[in-house]
Amino acid sequence: MNTLVPPHRPARVSDALALAELVNMAGEGLPLYVWSGMAAPGQGPWEVGQERARRDEGGFSYRNAIVREEDRRVVAGLIGYPLEASPGPVDYRQLPPMFVPLQQLEDLAPDTWYVNVLATYPEYRSRGFGRELLSIAGSLATSCGKSGLSLIVADSNAGAVRLYRRLGFTERARRPMVKEGWQSPGSEWLLLVRSS
Repeated sequence: MNTLVPPHRPARVSDALALAELVNMAGEGLPLYVWSGMAAPGQGPWEVGQERARRDEGGFSYRNAIVREEDRRVVAGLIGYPLEASPGPVDYRQLPPMFVPLQQLEDLAPDTWYVNVLATYPEYRSRGFGRELLSIAGSLATSCGKSGLSLIVADSNAGAVRLYRRLGFTERARRPMVKEGWQSPGSEWLLLVRSS
């Protein structure tokens, strides 16, 4: 990420709110739902999201994020990381049920660079920022020797699915969503992959 040039840059701790908002957009409200359940008394879900973004470790960490700026404001972001070629076994019984299908799909894409989040604020969409960030993700995948890119998207997110297919992603698998109290128009998660 050291070779990024404006308007792209590595995320900073001070980007925590923007990262939380972008994660929630990409996750179609699922993150906010989860953060609501994690919040301590007197703490709001957005505070939980920002705390998680400020962490030094974990999938959702500012250290795994690249942002795109416009007029000195974060307008789009990418969060991702390389997946192991031979991931260890996962005890799905230890995961909250709504995360089991997501983990199962991620486990079907070993040795890829996983695009955990790709999102643009609504007023900045249709300007090619997602395409730019996916190009950066592709370069990162190549630089760390991964076989390609992978991502998970809701079947109801037709615009994102169209973009990914146009950019060479194909569907590898799908799993039914487990919603509990989360409201979403989707019914399945799709795993999409693209070779380097």
